[in-house]
Amino acid sequence: MNIFLWGVLPYVVIALLVGGTFWRYKFDKFGWTTRSSQVYESKLLRVGSPMFHLGLVFVVGGHVIGLVIPKSWTEFFYISDHMYHITALSLGTAAGILTVAGLAILIYRRRTNGPVFMATTRNDKLMYVVLGLTLCFGLWITVASFMAGDHAHEFDYRESVSPWFRSVFLLQPEVELMAGTP
Repeated sequence: MNIFLWGVLPYVVIALLVGGTFWRYKFDKFGWTTRSSQVYESKLLRVGSPMFHLGLVFVVGGHVIGLVIPKSWTEFFYISDHMYHITALSLGTAAGILTVAGLAILIYRRRTNGPVFMATTRNDKLMYVVLGLTLCFGLWITVASFMAGDHAHEFDYRESVSPWFRSVFLLQPEVELMAGTP
């Protein structure tokens, strides 16, 4: 099961992502879009949208940096595990709060402005629920980890998840690295 989960499934997901993106581009170029509601109300949009998107860039960027940069690099620059952990949690919490606040403004705008609410589709509502839950759970885990203090050091993802992640992209997945992950 571990071989399938950590050695095969990542490639299936990547193939579906690439194949699905190609298929959508080739056969349904304009079918996957959100209807613009900027003409109905732009005051809250001008605040919430940049907050959400900038926060999301920092959240995704932080995850990429955390997974791609080897632990040996931070050790080379004399960045202790404690300093790395505090910096990652602090910046991650700030980015998460910015993203969730931006999303909250965008949801508030959709719910309180009549024309914007009327332009909201069922898919938009589902997307807001899934995205909101994902962001809130991620932020909750980050804050809980931050509050845990020294207990957060019990599991070091930079010695298991990060090398596995890099091994997947080198086309040599090291499945055994994921055996002890929580």
